[in-house]
Amino acid sequence: MYTLMIALFVLGYAAIAFEHTIKIDKAASALITGVVLWAVYVLSGADIHDTEHHLLEHLSEISSILFFLLGAMTIVEVVDAHEGFSVITDRIRTNKPVVLLWILAWLTFFMSAILDNLTTSIVMVSLLRKLIKDQNMRWLFGGVIVIAANSGGAWSPIGDVTTTMLWIGGFVSTGNIITYIFLPSVAVLLAPLLYLTFTLKGSIERPDETTPSESHDPVSQRDKMTALLVGVGGLLFVPVFKTVTHLPPFMGMMLSLGIMWVVTDLLHRRKTAETRSEFGVLGVIRRIDTPSVLFFLGILLAVASLQTAGQLRDLAGVLDTSIGTTTEPGIYLVGGIIGLLSAIVDNVPLVAAAMGMYDMVPGTFFAQDDFFWKYLAFTAGTGGSVLIIGSAAGVAVMGLERIPFGWYLKRISFLALLGYFAGIAVYAIQRWIIFG
Repeated sequence: MYTLMIALFVLGYAAIAFEHTIKIDKAASALITGVVLWAVYVLSGADIHDTEHHLLEHLSEISSILFFLLGAMTIVEVVDAHEGFSVITDRIRTNKPVVLLWILAWLTFFMSAILDNLTTSIVMVSLLRKLIKDQNMRWLFGGVIVIAANSGGAWSPIGDVTTTMLWIGGFVSTGNIITYIFLPSVAVLLAPLLYLTFTLKGSIERPDETTPSESHDPVSQRDKMTALLVGVGGLLFVPVFKTVTHLPPFMGMMLSLGIMWVVTDLLHRRKTAETRSEFGVLGVIRRIDTPSVLFFLGILLAVASLQTAGQLRDLAGVLDTSIGTTTEPGIYLVGGIIGLLSAIVDNVPLVAAAMGMYDMVPGTFFAQDDFFWKYLAFTAGTGGSVLIIGSAAGVAVMGLERIPFGWYLKRISFLALLGYFAGIAVYAIQRWIIFG
């Protein structure tokens, strides 16, 4: 059972990677993989009641991510339907790809720290569609957006789910996370940007402007600004709601969606039924990319099965026993490997396994706010960019832009690795300067 589950996971992973070759959508492969792995686990002799308990426990976490994703995608789609993002894109005049890349990358980096990497990536994909017509150029920008979103989220307690886990668990504090991870995170984005500055050629062509249908009223400037302010304000409200109430982020997202729904209904209450259907949440929600949500579900179910069956816990244990974490080089190596593994099997269970393996012992590398936990937050948050399905931001961009796994592997993975190792180098230099 143990080996069979790993083999099936690898097989499902390969089907996702080669979806364009085998002509089977990645969402179908992910769903089949997720369900089959759980079926194999329970049929191998696992107690059905324990299995059901673990499955439902994982499902609560998975559902919170899916509802968060649905809410964010709907809010962004409503803003887009009202042409709200044109308020931003109309102010970006450049047709030089390098200039535009730097603007969007750093905008993503800082937005991700305030919102989170998943929400930010969804917003930025909508902006890309308004700014870049060529698909390959848009995919390249999308890949850099993934790197920027993950690196920006890593240095903020609310920017990435693994950093949030360590922060809520008391392993790291807000001040230390920002102080020690900010510069390495900057390096993660700066390295690929510098590389592309000297290699990216061509010019940017804007998409053709769409004219409103005769049956629909044109969107007024007031409606554009209202949709943008309510939408972005609602997204910014989510981390505040979480901090104040300690409820899961999807609750804040659902509240923001509800408010957005009321506001748009009031904006268009005197207009035709066709116009209300075009711009209201009821009409917009029908255009949400459901296959991307189902792909998320399948991937997270598959990873959860490996976590329940023990493969991920054993993997963390093997790293600890074979390399060791009693020396600085050992921690650099273990943390670096965990970051790269998070690109394959998701960083949440790997970080959860590490949190369960090590106690916060004062005077060691594992004390609160000490070397291991801060370094783990950095590597687990940024290493997922190496593969497009290695992070929530990557999966979202992959689904929304239909970026093939193989294309990302050829064009973006090198850039992500370049940034990842540059970030580790900056972290090591920074630690040497501070502690000698």
